[in-house]
Amino acid sequence: MSDDGQATVWFAPIRTTMKKSFVERAGRALERAGLGHVVDDDELVAVKLHFGEKGNTGFVEPIYVREVVERVKEADGRPFLTDANTLYRGARGNAVQHIECALANGFSYATVEAPIVIADGLTGQDGVDVEIDGTHFDSVRIGTAALRADAMVVVSHVKGHEIAGFGGAIKNLGMGLGTRSAKQRMHSDFSPEVDAEKCTACARCVAWCPVAAIEIPDDVAVIDLETCYGCGECVAACPYMAIGTQWETDEGVLQEKMAEHAAGALSGKEGKVVCLSFITRVTPDCDCWHFSDAPFVPDVGVLASTDPIAIDQAAYDLVTAAQGLPGTRADGMAPGVDKFREITGVDGTVALSHGESLGLGTRSYELKTME
Repeated sequence: MSDDGQATVWFAPIRTTMKKSFVERAGRALERAGLGHVVDDDELVAVKLHFGEKGNTGFVEPIYVREVVERVKEADGRPFLTDANTLYRGARGNAVQHIECALANGFSYATVEAPIVIADGLTGQDGVDVEIDGTHFDSVRIGTAALRADAMVVVSHVKGHEIAGFGGAIKNLGMGLGTRSAKQRMHSDFSPEVDAEKCTACARCVAWCPVAAIEIPDDVAVIDLETCYGCGECVAACPYMAIGTQWETDEGVLQEKMAEHAAGALSGKEGKVVCLSFITRVTPDCDCWHFSDAPFVPDVGVLASTDPIAIDQAAYDLVTAAQGLPGTRADGMAPGVDKFREITGVDGTVALSHGESLGLGTRSYELKTME
């Protein structure tokens, strides 16, 4: 952090004038951000990433993760890849399927040279209750393997999100490392709402609901809100945008809860975390989906910082400053338009403000561009 209180965020743009590999430049950004100071000899280093769902193409590819692993090893650390099991119905709800999905998406030892350790164990119950000073929680449950690691590299794919509005390092840490029960607690204020005029009774929401809370008794989907636990699967599943968000309080509560879980994930790792965020293939929806919609801005580059709030703010600002791509959900959106908010209808910066108030970092940053 500089003398004026700004965090330093290193930026390697997608454009290269010196014909250097983007893979190498991502690794160099990680070094510039201070990886060598974060990792000490023989320390266990959690490389927190999202393995993607089967069929998804938005996640950070193994070739970049391998570069991270190599850099950690050069610092004499012992890296392992990790993520926590999911709450929703998909291919990553338990450790066996989670690892199978990771392998199917290219994350084998042969490709990344690091083992996979699922943070919250076989069935998503292996967690530690971490005390925090939050608005919503006094303690949060974080996957044991990540919490017990000596250091962490947070590798994030910048994207939109159908409920949180924006996905970056804070979402990767909070939602990503919370156990399955923690994820349910984060979603507890959200409920879906069906627009009868848009609903075609196609039943896709029925197929994707993990708790069988949706039926189609006539020609319109009906959601049992007593059974629903707010995972948001139906919102993204509906091709006709007939299911919207309804909050018991307001849409920012989930983001605040997410930031509080990020605080738990970072607990005990002061000075031992560095973040690497890829602003490439910026999709409207989460990488948890079995598909990826068209990226809505051109590839921007990669960011690195030891401040998870600053790196998210920088990523948000760079996407806002980009031109929306024709034929995508940002078609016609000029530089300066908040594309995440326009596309999702959610102010995705609430998590950043709350995270800043929790002491996780600062939204004030200095962007240092490197070749």
